Amino acid sequence: MTLHLRWAAVTDRGHVRSNNQDAYYAGDRLLVVADGMGGMAAGDVASRLAVEAMTSLDVPIDNDSQMDALHKALEVANGRIAETVAGDAALQGMGTTLTAVIFSGDRAALAHVGDSRAYLLRDGRLNQLTKDDTYVQMLVDQGLIRPEEAGSHPRRAVVTQALQGEPVSPSYVIVEPEPRDRWLLCSDGLTTVVSAERIEEELLACDGPQDCAERLLDLALQGGGPDNITVIVADLDATA
Repeated sequence: MTLHLRWAAVTDRGHVRSNNQDAYYAGDRLLVVADGMGGMAAGDVASRLAVEAMTSLDVPIDNDSQMDALHKALEVANGRIAETVAGDAALQGMGTTLTAVIFSGDRAALAHVGDSRAYLLRDGRLNQLTKDDTYVQMLVDQGLIRPEEAGSHPRRAVVTQALQGEPVSPSYVIVEPEPRDRWLLCSDGLTTVVSAERIEEELLACDGPQDCAERLLDLALQGGGPDNITVIVADLDATA
């Protein structure tokens, strides 16, 4: 049995931002979302560099090599950002989140840094596979605030880890994929506006990836669209 990835991706600058600093890639074996940071310090440059560094992973990679390939690609991405900043002082401070998943062999391998997210809908239940690298998530982990307080915390937008050309510690996850899995990768322009419960409802209700992705984008825009929004929805189909 072979698993085939069927995906759709949408992105929008939202109603407030003057430009879109998100970047993404979707292919036969790879999904990537990056959310640039730095405002005038060219977050869009950082996200583009990061995504371009990951596209080499959209090839067959055996199970034993997946994590090493992800790790090396993230190092390349971080290195390119460092080189670009070194060549232009005006870009100092730019950075990007990165969430990437390889679908190759009979496993899925995920790498993550920042507050973009990856979710897996399986058997009617939505599971968040990534943990936000944010100040408020750190407070939640330490028991200083409740999870439901995180969304309204005044420092909820503070990211504690990103690709900025400095040493970073991404998280990695291995998932055993199954037919009819539905994956969602997104920037926080979706998750800060649309609740996990509503996201789950939409992923369950929509027939195909395109309908899902467009519906989630519409909900984020209806919620005010305060940030750039990027959504990738992908279904795993089994073929003989």
